[in-house]
This record gives sequence, C-alpha cells and structure tokens, in this order.
Amino acid sequence: MKLVVVCPHFAPDVAPTGAVVTRIVEELAARGHRLDVVTSLPWYRHHRVEPGFDGRLVRLEDTPWGRITRLHPFPARDKRSIARRAAAFAGFSALAAGVGVRAGRRARGRVDGVLAMSPPLTLGVVGLAVARAARAPLVFNVQDVYPDVAVELGVLTDRRLVAAAARLERFCYEHADAVTVLSEDLRDNVAAKIGRGDVVRVIPNFVDTQWIRPGPHENAYRRDYGLGGKTVVMYAGNVGLSQSLDTVLDAAAALAYEPDVVFVVNGGGAARADLERRATGMPNVRFVDMQPAERLPEVLAAADVHLVPLRRGLARASVPSKSYSILAAGRPLVASVDEGSEVARVVERSGAGLAVPPDDPEALAKALRSVLDSPAERARMGAAGRAWVERWVSPAAVASSYEALFAELRGTE
Repeated sequence: MKLVVVCPHFAPDVAPTGAVVTRIVEELAARGHRLDVVTSLPWYRHHRVEPGFDGRLVRLEDTPWGRITRLHPFPARDKRSIARRAAAFAGFSALAAGVGVRAGRRARGRVDGVLAMSPPLTLGVVGLAVARAARAPLVFNVQDVYPDVAVELGVLTDRRLVAAAARLERFCYEHADAVTVLSEDLRDNVAAKIGRGDVVRVIPNFVDTQWIRPGPHENAYRRDYGLGGKTVVMYAGNVGLSQSLDTVLDAAAALAYEPDVVFVVNGGGAARADLERRATGMPNVRFVDMQPAERLPEVLAAADVHLVPLRRGLARASVPSKSYSILAAGRPLVASVDEGSEVARVVERSGAGLAVPPDDPEALAKALRSVLDSPAERARMGAAGRAWVERWVSPAAVASSYEALFAELRGTE
C-alpha cells in the first residue's frame, strides 16, 4: 500500500506522539508499504525550531520508504496563550493542507489511505482535504480528546470558542472513514459525540519492551544529578497544564521529613517556571531538563517510584503513554487520576502500583508512604507491571492493526 501520514511531530523531534507515529511508520515500512509523511520541523524540546532545521518553511527528505515533508510549525513561545497557539496551529495546518493537497492530486488513484493525528484538531481537516484530493479513505487518530482537555483545564472558557471547537471536533469525526482512539474511555467519549460507535476503533499505543527494560537503579543518570543512594520518586514527562504537579509538590512537602526521599521532576513545559518558583526552599525536590530520547530507559530505571498525575476530569480524555513505559521499566507506579479511567484500570489489572483520586495531596502522600515503606512490595509491583506489559501490544502489532484497517476501508469503497 501507499499511505500518507499527517502528524504534528516526527523523529528527530522528541514529542511523545512523534515517537509513536515514527515507530508506526517504521513498522509499516518494514512490512513493505510506501509512506509519505507531512509533519513539522523539529521544535518540541525548546518550543522553537531546532538549529539545523531553521531558515526554511519547507524541507524535503527522501528515505528508502518514501518522503518526509517538514513544515514550519510557527511555534508560540507562550503555551498558555490560546490565541497564539491557535494561530500557530492554523499556520502549520494551512501550510500542511497546501502541500498535502498538491501531493494528493499528483498521486490520485495511487494512494491507499491517509492517516491524520490529533492534536491539533485542525489536522483532521488537513487529513480530510488530502484524502479527498487523493480519493483515499481517511483514518483520524485521536491521542487526546479536544476541546475536552482544554475545557477541563480552564484554558478554554469562552462559550463561543468552546462551541466552535466542538463543531470542528464533530466535523472531523463525522467525515473520517474511521477514528482510532487509545482506550475504551476515549471510544465512549468520541462515539457519544457523533451518536455512533461503528467508526470508532480502539488501537492502543504501544511500548517497546525490547528497548525499555528493567535496569539498575544506580546508573549514570543518578550520578549526573547527584541522586546516588537516594530513594527517588519521579515524574518524567511534559511539565504542562494537564499534569497535577502542584499536588506532587504538596505530597513532597508532606514527606519532607524523610531525608533520603527525593522528588525529581524530569522534563520541561509551560508550567515548569511556576512550579520551580513554588518549590523554592524545598530541598527534597529537584528539577532536571528533558533528556535525549535515547536516554529514556536509563531515566526510567533511575526511579524507585514513578508518578502519573492528571488533573480531575482529564483521565477520560487523555491516556499518558508514559504509564506503559514505566511498567516496561519494572518500576511501581502511583497514579493520581480519575477513578475508573484507563490508567486506573491498568494499575489495578497489572498490580503494578496504586491509584488515588486526582488533586488529593493527602491521598497521594499516603499512597507513596505505603509504597516507600516496603522495598519488597516495590519489587513485587515492578515485576508485576513488567510481566503485564510484556503481554501488551507491540509496535509491530499496532502497525498490523492500521494495515488491516486501511485494507478494510479500501475494500468497502
């Protein structure tokens, strides 16, 4: 098959969704398919185009399996500004639509499918335009449900904007030939909005258990950041508005009497500056910049306990893929998430940790205390998580699911 992929990030960009779609493309290419990728120039790490990629609006890369077209993302420095982020998404999406539609028309009749990834939601429209130009079916992959996330965070409050975003969301779902989501929670969310569930398919993200494996706690990462001999409670990921990291700081304050326990926040994002200011005078809290992607197994192994904190209401619109990576690393997980959400169910089913209500510092501190008090229990949880995730879907299995879905859609045209 020949496929077109429209996505906001792609390697060497370090965004989590970029890592997901890059591996799917690689697996599809290994199965003999040709792919054209329309994406942005790398910009996620510092919220500006990476050196070596700047200076041009469009860059083309030919690969053994197809072509990568990288476009300027017009990054907004202030991630808290809805207006600036919307303008950036609109600029990138317009450029992607122009490039993608021209390519689709040239390849009309020779494209077997288009895969578009959200967020941003505007790429659903871009994917539709490319699919129509190429006369090919569209699969719309939803990583996070928008505008639900923005509304729950309180960053999108204007009723007119909420209504407009909801209309755009429904338009994208209703005009896709299939919508793929990461969990049953997200499936129910999307199906309820369009009044039908037959077009919504669950294809979860994957974890590469060959790459991410249990490793020694005392490693180079710990040495680099002065963590040797410490009991490390870690949050590793985007330090953004969705994560309830203020709750983590409150839990750290409650456990400050433990001299060997250190809370590490590894990553960057819109909320980090405010979080660092709030943590002033807290010697048991450390901030570490985002690490190179190839260092992820080492970062995960350095922790004794990992955290997945999401603000109330968000766990039903977002599934942090880091949860599966933590389990693959053989480390226990304490999740502060909505009851009954996908993450809470994973923790319960795997036996890999504990789940507590969101935005509840006391519950989080108590859960951490119980895990930290028993090294044997931590080891048991880590082993249980690893065993569970080894039965989880592999990158090859996810690629196979997309391959089968496109073959099905082409067969029904």
